[in-house]
Amino acid sequence: MARVTVEDCVDKVENRFELVLLASHRARMVAGGAPITVERDNDKNPVVALREIADETVAPEDLKEDLIHSLQKHVEVDEPEPEAVPLIASPGTAPDAPEAEPTYDRMSEEELLRGLENMVPPDKTDDF
Repeated sequence: MARVTVEDCVDKVENRFELVLLASHRARMVAGGAPITVERDNDKNPVVALREIADETVAPEDLKEDLIHSLQKHVEVDEPEPEAVPLIASPGTAPDAPEAEPTYDRMSEEELLRGLENMVPPDKTDDF
C-alpha cells in the first residue's frame, strides 16, 4: 500500500526526495503526539504521513515551513536598531556646553629635522 501512496503523493510534491523529507517530518510529528487527519487503519506513522499528503489533508507548503523551522538552530528576531547612546560628560564640563575644538601640537619643519638628527640609532648586533 505504501508504494501506491508514494505514487499518489508525487502529484502533490513533485520531487521524491522532498517528499521523503516532508513525510518523515510529518511521521515524527505524529510520533510526537500530533493529531492525525486520516484514519490510521493499523498503518505505521510514515504510511499515515504519506496518506495525509496524498489526500491533501496536510498542506506540503506548511510541512516544508515547519521542517525548516525545526532545523533552524538560531532563529533571528528582528529587533529595532539601538539608539545612539549619549556620551558621558567629563566632570569639568557642563552637560549642555558645546564641545571644544581639540588642540594639536604644532611643530615646524626645522624642529622636526632637529629632533630627527638627535635621535640615536639602535645598536647594531651581529645576531644574523
